[in-house]
Amino acid sequence: MKVFFVSLGCDKNTVDSEMMLGILAENGHEITYEEKEAEAVIINSCAFIADAKQESINTILEMAELKKEGTLKYIILTGCLGERYKEEVQREIPEVDVILGIQSFDEIAQALNDCANGKKSNSFGSLDDAPVAGRKRLLTTPTHYAYMKIAEGCDKHCTYCIIPSFKGRYRSVPMDILVREATELADRGVKELILVAQETTIYGTDLYGKKSLPELLHKLAAIDDIERIRILYCYPEEINDELIETIKREPKVCHYLDMPIQHASDNILARMARKTSEKDLREIVDKLRREIPDICIRTTLITGFPGETSKDFKILMNFVRDIRFDRLGVFTYSPEEGTPAATMPHQLPEWIKRKRRDKLMRLQQSIVFDNNTKAVNSVYEVTVEGRLVEDDVYVTRSYKDAPGVDGYVFVHSDRELISGDTLRVRVTEAKGYDLVAEEIITD
Repeated sequence: MKVFFVSLGCDKNTVDSEMMLGILAENGHEITYEEKEAEAVIINSCAFIADAKQESINTILEMAELKKEGTLKYIILTGCLGERYKEEVQREIPEVDVILGIQSFDEIAQALNDCANGKKSNSFGSLDDAPVAGRKRLLTTPTHYAYMKIAEGCDKHCTYCIIPSFKGRYRSVPMDILVREATELADRGVKELILVAQETTIYGTDLYGKKSLPELLHKLAAIDDIERIRILYCYPEEINDELIETIKREPKVCHYLDMPIQHASDNILARMARKTSEKDLREIVDKLRREIPDICIRTTLITGFPGETSKDFKILMNFVRDIRFDRLGVFTYSPEEGTPAATMPHQLPEWIKRKRRDKLMRLQQSIVFDNNTKAVNSVYEVTVEGRLVEDDVYVTRSYKDAPGVDGYVFVHSDRELISGDTLRVRVTEAKGYDLVAEEIITD
């Protein structure tokens, strides 16, 4: 069949989508980028927060309208929305022909074949089973970097998060599968691996009885053609000395850590069922910067959590002002049905959530702009992502920049460069969230 594929949500979903695309290609299906040409559409959905759910629903409804026109024959829903709201989707959106849960997406080719033969059956694998992994992927990222999902599920049970209820307990992907996958990706030109999971720091505890991320990092770094390894989603309370030492000593591991903390007020952290205090957070950041002085720390925060007082928010503002995170994102609290936080007293109005978010982002903007000004004359090794022909500059990323969420370094070079090339540059100008640089030419 001609298949149109829609991948929504996070980079963990991206990995699942790439595996599905690989399965489809292996089974002779043709991927089309024109939905009006497709016989079938596959929607890999997200259901983490309200906005993500709405985007998934809107996409389904758009495809349902296309189906009514007679061009599109089948709609297959995969991912989190189908897993979380399987009964509601079946009842309220009959245009969806098949739903595959998050543990069944590797059945995608069979689901298409069944549709063609007039058989339509949903499939939901057990959330206790090992995560689907190791399938050959059709990359949707530029060929020089790829995401690698090292685990599925979560055991943390933060009061605002619904993920454990529809993704199950934490389940690590066996190390040999990950090393084999990374080797295959390197053979295809991937130079940067970006490790993702609901939480990467406790990788291996379920399989090997200990935190095994440092061991995994060493094995991935031993792959010849891998040049850079980036770690996302590290819970602060799980960062230990061994991990810090590995980041510090292993040359291929970026001095970059994505460490979502969500808040800094002890009152709100306790209501969120987070395992840290403000004191703990200050200590771990201080330790990271003491041991790895050039480390780039990214975090995410939530404003407007139930019961967040002006005092709590002031504590958070002061914390961000003191810590001066290199990278920071802010979400407004989204009440998710089925979570303890959704029924907590003292729910805040949306306008307060947004006002506090905007105030935090203005503060962070001033921090980033100041940091970038201080970065002028700094030297970085950067990776080419593309070129802006009209401005005659290359778009690049340094070790401080994860794809899609951080800034860029715009580089002037007289050479012809292609995506994935690396070069040394000197920063000449700060430009908002981005930097401008020139290539350092060596004999």
